[in-house]
Amino acid sequence: MKNHTYEQSAEAHLPAAATRLNHRSEALAARLEIGAAALAAFSAALSETEWQTRLPRDGRKVGVVVHHVASMYPIEIQLASLLAAGQTITGVTWDTVAKINRDHAEQNDKVTKDTALALLKTNSAAAAAAIRAFADEDLDSSATVSLNSDAPLTCQFFLEDHAVRHSYHHLAGIKAALAR
Repeated sequence: MKNHTYEQSAEAHLPAAATRLNHRSEALAARLEIGAAALAAFSAALSETEWQTRLPRDGRKVGVVVHHVASMYPIEIQLASLLAAGQTITGVTWDTVAKINRDHAEQNDKVTKDTALALLKTNSAAAAAAIRAFADEDLDSSATVSLNSDAPLTCQFFLEDHAVRHSYHHLAGIKAALAR
């Protein structure tokens, strides 16, 4: 009972915004964390042969793709932050994404499981924290996105379509490639 009273009185001294939980941002962050954790758990259990398996149609190794997901979180959050500020995303095309992915695959062809999983843990936690910092107004803010034919997209849609979805998308591809 004393702890409960203390928590209430300590909370009363905080600014109203600090005590308010943004349920939308929290839900987005939690979905990102669940996806990243699922990718990490599945990947941690892979053999070295499975880690080195190339994905059909994609061509990248499983380990490279796990590292790729981790590496893209900062970029995806940076772009979402632009939308949150009402700024357009320009110069990002699917050709640009393909080049980034090719360059990443070449530079990280020998990535170890420990390295990739550590980066996934660090960057997914940072991405989730950044998402939690978005207010509803940020999530609702929109601007044009060159990657999507200059369609005006909200920050929330962009987060869902990129940072949140990314681990789920690649985990499904990895499972299909390994027939698991």
